[in-house]
Parts: sequence; C-alpha cells; structure tokens
Amino acid sequence: MGSTNARAAAIAALTNFKAVAPRVNFKDTPVKDLYGSRVFNEEVQRERLPKTVFKKLQQTIRNGMMLDPQIADAVAIAMKDWAIEKGATHYAHIFYPMTGITAEKHDSFISPTGDGQAILEFSGKELVQGEPDASSFPSGGLRATFEARGYTAWDPTSPAYILGNPNGSTLVIPTAFVSWTGEALDKKTPLLRSMDAVCNAAIRLLKQFGKVSEKVFSTVGPEQEYFLIDKNFYYARPDLLNAGRTLFGAQPPKGQEMEDHYFGSIPERVLACMMEVEHELYKLAVPVKTRHNEVAPAQYEIAPIFESSNLAHDHQMLTMETLRRVADKYGLACLMHEKPFAGVNGSGKHNNWSLSTAEGENLLNPGSTPHENAQFLTFVCAVIRAVDKYAALLRVSIASAGNDHRLGANEAPPAIISIFLGDQLNDIIEQLEKGAPSSSKQGGFMELGTSVLPKLPRDAGDRNRTSPFAFTGNKFEFRAVSSGQSIAGPNTVLNTIVAESLDYISGRLETESKGGKDFNKVLQTVLSDILKQHKRVIFNGNGYSEAWHAEAEKRGLPNFKTTVDSMPSLITKESVELFGKYKVLNEREVHSRYEIFLENYKKTINIEAQLTTSMAKTMILPAAIRYQGEVAHSLAATKAAGINVGNLGEQEQLLSDLSRTISDLQKKIAALAHVTEHLGEGDALAHAKHSRDAIIPAMNAVRTLADKLETIVADDLWPLPTYREMLFIK
Repeated sequence: MGSTNARAAAIAALTNFKAVAPRVNFKDTPVKDLYGSRVFNEEVQRERLPKTVFKKLQQTIRNGMMLDPQIADAVAIAMKDWAIEKGATHYAHIFYPMTGITAEKHDSFISPTGDGQAILEFSGKELVQGEPDASSFPSGGLRATFEARGYTAWDPTSPAYILGNPNGSTLVIPTAFVSWTGEALDKKTPLLRSMDAVCNAAIRLLKQFGKVSEKVFSTVGPEQEYFLIDKNFYYARPDLLNAGRTLFGAQPPKGQEMEDHYFGSIPERVLACMMEVEHELYKLAVPVKTRHNEVAPAQYEIAPIFESSNLAHDHQMLTMETLRRVADKYGLACLMHEKPFAGVNGSGKHNNWSLSTAEGENLLNPGSTPHENAQFLTFVCAVIRAVDKYAALLRVSIASAGNDHRLGANEAPPAIISIFLGDQLNDIIEQLEKGAPSSSKQGGFMELGTSVLPKLPRDAGDRNRTSPFAFTGNKFEFRAVSSGQSIAGPNTVLNTIVAESLDYISGRLETESKGGKDFNKVLQTVLSDILKQHKRVIFNGNGYSEAWHAEAEKRGLPNFKTTVDSMPSLITKESVELFGKYKVLNEREVHSRYEIFLENYKKTINIEAQLTTSMAKTMILPAAIRYQGEVAHSLAATKAAGINVGNLGEQEQLLSDLSRTISDLQKKIAALAHVTEHLGEGDALAHAKHSRDAIIPAMNAVRTLADKLETIVADDLWPLPTYREMLFIK
C-alpha cells in the first residue's frame, strides 16, 4: 500500500471505528474494593507475614532502617504464594536505567526437581538481588561494554505488585540498579540517596524548633500531560513512530486559538480510555485523582495525589506505561513527547514537591497565620536559597532535546529559573527581610452578584502559570519538568539542594544561638540574610515577557536556553562537591550522567535528522514532483488546445513557484545530509554543539519548504496525515 493510500486508509479506518465494548465496571467492583487489590501492601503483609517479620519489614519501610537479611526468605515465600494466587507464573525485578524508561527481567517460579516434575520456588536471595546484564545500558563510562555484571536490589519502600496480561500475570518487584563496583546505573538509587539527605537535614533543623521526628520525606504529586491521536495516523507518520514528534506539518486553519478544548467535554472514546487507565492504576494503588482536556487539541492530563518521592516516581513510570498500553486497546496512540506538534502547546509534567514528617506534618503548610509560623518561613527561605544558589542544576535536571522545543515558548515556563510566591507569602517575605513580620494578607470572600450562588472563599494570592517554580499553597510546583522524562532526576536535585540549605540554616542557628542568645532574634537575622542575598530569584510577574528576560539578566540569573548551554553546569566543582557531600552521586557518577545526557541529545537529533532526510526524499518530494507533473501536463494541454496564453499567467506562476520550491527543498535536503554525516572532531559537548548549531537549523530549513509544499500540493497526493486530521478527527 502506498503512503498516499496509507493516509486515506487511516482516515477510513478512523471513520469506521466501532466503539470498544465496556471493559470496566465500577458498579460491580467499586473503587474502594479495587484500590490496591494487586499490591503486596501493608494489609497483605500483616495478613501473611509472621508478626516479627512484619514488624521488621515495616521498620525498614517507614523509618528507613536497613533490611534484616534474616526476614528475606519469609517475605519471599509470602510474596510468592500471594502472587501465585493472583495468577502469577513469573517474577520480575523492574528497574529504571539511564535510558529514562523502565527495564525488567522476568524469571519463572518453576524449579525442575530432576524427576520430570517441578516445584514453585522463590527465595529471599532472589527477592533481594537480581543480576541483569548491564553491558548494554547507558553508563557514561562507568563500565566498559565487556563488563557486563549489574545488580538489581530490592527497594522495600516501593511495594511489589501484580501486572496482569491476557495470558497470565507477573509479580513485579521495584529495585535499584547498580554496577559490580556499586555505582548507580539508574535513576532510583540517587533519588533514594537524596531522600536520605533531605530527611537528615530536615530532622536536624526541626530540632532547633524543639521538635523530634522519626523521619522526614519529600513528597511529590506529578501531573502528566499527554496527547491521544488515532493510531492509524500514528502508523502513517514515520516521524511520530520513530521520533515521537512531527518533523513536518503545516499549521492548520484552526489550532488552539479558540481556546475551546481546555477543560472541554472529553470525547467518548478518550473518556473510555481514561476510565480504563484509572481502573488499572487503582488496582496498583496509584492515587490518580484528576482528568481533563488540556489546552491543545487532542491534549489531556491525569494527576495524582502526592506520595513520597520514591513511590511517586515508580507510580509515575507505571502511569506512563499504562497510558500507552491502554490507549492501544482503544485504537489510540499516546504521545508523551514534549512537543509532538508545532504551533500548539507541548506537554509538561508539573512536579508538586513538599516535605512531610512521619507524624503527618507538611512542613510547607503555612497555616492560617503564616507570618507567625517561624518554622514554615524557615523552610520556605531554605527553598528560596536552594533554588537561587543551584538554579543551574535545576535547569540541567529538566534538560533534553525535546524540552528545548517547549521551554520559554509562551506555553511553558521560561528556561530562567525563578520562584513565584503569591501575594500573601511575598508580602510576608518582604516583611521578614526588614524585621519580624506582623501580618498576613487574607483572601476573604467573593460576592458573585446573585443570591443563588454561595460566597466563595478567595485565596490570598493568585497562581502564576508562567513561573517555573511556584508556591501553590502548601507545596512548590516545579512546572518545567517535561512530559516524557522520569521525575527522578529533578527530585534528586531538589532534595539535595534543599538538604544543603537546611544544613546551612541549622549550622548558623547552632553556632549563633549559643551562650543564651535569643533564638528568635538569631533566626530573624539568619532568614533576613538569606533573603537579602537570594531574593533576586523571586519573581511574581509575567515570565513570558521580554522585560523579564532583561530584568533577569540584570539580576544575574542564569538563562540557559538550550540543553547544550546548561550541561556544563552539571560537572562544575560546586556541583560535584554538593552531590559528593551528601553521598547522592560520586564524581564518576556525576560525570557519567553528563556524558549520557549529551550522548542522548546527540543521538536524538541524529535520529530526527535522518528521519527528516528520509521522509523528505521518499515521501514529500515524490508527492510534490507528481503534482508538478500534473500541473505541467495540464498547462501544456491547455496551450495545445489553443486557449489564450495570456490567461494562463497564474497557472504558469503556480508551476514556477512549485518548481522553485522543489529545487530549493532538494538543496536543503542535501545540506542536511551533509551536516548530519560530518560531526567533526571533539568530545561529546562538541558533538552536541554541532547538533544544535548545524543540524537543527538544517532540519528546520527542510521543514519550512516541506510545509510550504503541503499548502500547495493537491490534497489527494499529500502522503502524510495532516495536523487538521490528527488533532481534530477523534
């Protein structure tokens, strides 16, 4: 089937789509019965484990105590029996390598006995440690290719679960992934280390306020934006299939300018898909709460309630995988690229971050009188200092070739890292800089002008969607995280830099409040000093404006517009020392990530460049040349019929414009092929710079001409599903 026919077939298949038979039934199985039904959670553990084993396992999970090896066999046996009752035949250690996606190795419970029979076994050793081949995962120089040994280590703080399949089930065990040398090859290990760092630092600071907490953990509620398009269109677009984004596509007459998709009525097929996604996630105890249409056509969002950072990360990876898997059942393709379609909003993953104690206190909850809440203000000031001091690291944590298309594009936060506090908190912070704050602005109530509607309580401050790091009531929302990335990296950085700031404050308080000095006065001085030094990072205005870019430059705030600009910040002496101090990443691990990120950037651009060249040469050019032939033949036939040539000027101009554009396109394709093949000399950074400075502009030049041809060539000859079709045909 030719590509032109493939486009027509895609539209035909979509218009003839039959509704999927109901797959979920919340009436027969209510959410409360469904929730966590496939998770080896605390309730299941209490029921199946001996009391002493259960108690020791809970101490590990809740308090971060080291796992007692003596209980591993008992846990493994209980876990195996439970899983087999749920239909499992295999177990899998799931881990999170530096590819940014999940990886898993499945092993059967079956163990042959030698007499033609078999028994089902699962030992504590098999639960605690696995050994997948590590040679083919990105290591950034930590391992040579021939050094294959890697280990997965059970993470008991993230519960095991059952992943269903039409032909059976698998017991899935979340794990960390390290090399034979013990260095982290994954995203979970540094995240767990950073959680220990911020826990210890927060406990230390709480002691200054006379509080004792067993544990403090960072919490995250990651909102997920994504696109859904018909998979017939997806399969007819090699760029979407291989690069995750459209490398060609003229702007449709209607995009998102009518603002009619945001929070609009959810299409029936999409809603059915969403409900099954939620059904599957409820089984796995993923606390999804919200669903709605997003700003761009065919764009949607799913958002959970916050959890501890580690569990939120694992659940977020599960959410992405579930979205992709379930969408396919409904004839849809789920796109999580940061910018799958040019000219409409891309997708982010808003990372709602806070700190909570084991006793249930949210340390970023201001209370009803935040100006009197010294502890809250201290933790806020620690965050302000951390974000200002380590803004470059935060920028690195969300850097990727895909996110470069989104950041600063008047649809997402700018690449300049700043903090939005809102009217109430900003006012208190300004008071705090000058002395002890004496009041808190209150929101009051809104009169809606009719007796039918109730008075609505008004928040003390508005929200700011242009800020990359915004205080939103009892948490900070890191809005610059991209839709397709793991949240482990950003949260590892957040936890580490806040830990350093908390320790800085504790150190000063411990030193300066000795000798009977008034603690409150010392605290006032410390916080005031922090604000005077770091208030430059606070900005409550329009982050999209050119004025802010100029103002940020005056303030000395870094503005790394691309991934390549930001990457060197990862391996500065300050960054290496920070991660080393808190044992989150050693120097080799830091440098390995620098190499991996740059290599990933280069490979991403190279794949896109080759796709651009291939599609332009084999799909777009042939369609344009066919149309050129049709126009030329029609014009020649008209002239041969003796029609007045003077009336054919517009047709001749069409042929001339078409021919010129085709010729220009061929030249730009050749230029792109040349710069793609000639990376030049140098290290990974030099190659990444070549990709940014030479390959991307050459790709854009090809796209500009190809998109122009889409507006000229006869529609029945155009081979690729168009934006107006992919975004609007549901």
